[in-house]
Amino acid sequence: MTALAARVEIDGRPATAEQLRASALGGYGHFTAMQVRNGRARGLDLHLARLAAGNRELFDAALDAAAVRDHIRHALGDSGDASVRVYVCELADRPSVIVTVRPPGGMPGGPWKLQSVPYQRAVAHIKHVGDFGQGYYQRLARGNGFDEALLTGPEAEIAEGSITNVGFCDGASIIWPAAPALAGITMQLLDRELPATGLTSRRARVRVPDVGSFTGAFVTNARGIAAVGQIDGHVLAVDGKLMTTLTDAYQSVSWDLI
Repeated sequence: MTALAARVEIDGRPATAEQLRASALGGYGHFTAMQVRNGRARGLDLHLARLAAGNRELFDAALDAAAVRDHIRHALGDSGDASVRVYVCELADRPSVIVTVRPPGGMPGGPWKLQSVPYQRAVAHIKHVGDFGQGYYQRLARGNGFDEALLTGPEAEIAEGSITNVGFCDGASIIWPAAPALAGITMQLLDRELPATGLTSRRARVRVPDVGSFTGAFVTNARGIAAVGQIDGHVLAVDGKLMTTLTDAYQSVSWDLI
């Protein structure tokens, strides 16, 4: 398809320069990010639930899911495939829905290299805007030749990536770190599908020095799944069978009409 220029709409109308300045400087809000194909998105119910929960907690207000879907459809126009973000930020003293539409994207191939950093996101369960540390450490890791920053707490306990969830496999189960982290949509979708693959999932404490004890590791985000081949100086074997199982499980998720 032809390249899609970035578009921004606020409450179903093209954003004005004044609105964009206000939203850029405000720094208070929440969002969700999705890949859209043929006017559909995986896990649309989870995206809408995330937005509704974030709105209740940040603004003490309900969010009209039908209106959000209308705003996404309007912003997409005739662009069936796109990368879409839906933000809810306070403009003119009330929450407004901001939809950005950019060209579609895919998950960069692995295996990824992760650099652990001493940082955890505040209010980690919310996908919120304006996290300086998250962006700072992501740039630092990439400048050091890594693909992603791995956020850690005291005693090198792993929480999440700067823009990913990270999972590990012990041969029978998927282990998601128990430290405070965002429950990503792809992570949630995998948890829905894993029982059919014969794998279980659980949360447990994982520390950087422990990563060599697992049979495989991977990252997930709105663009998909990728294997992890290195964390700091720890070289990890890529479990091809695991990655095939996870990829097939994710690909089996239906696309929901927006």
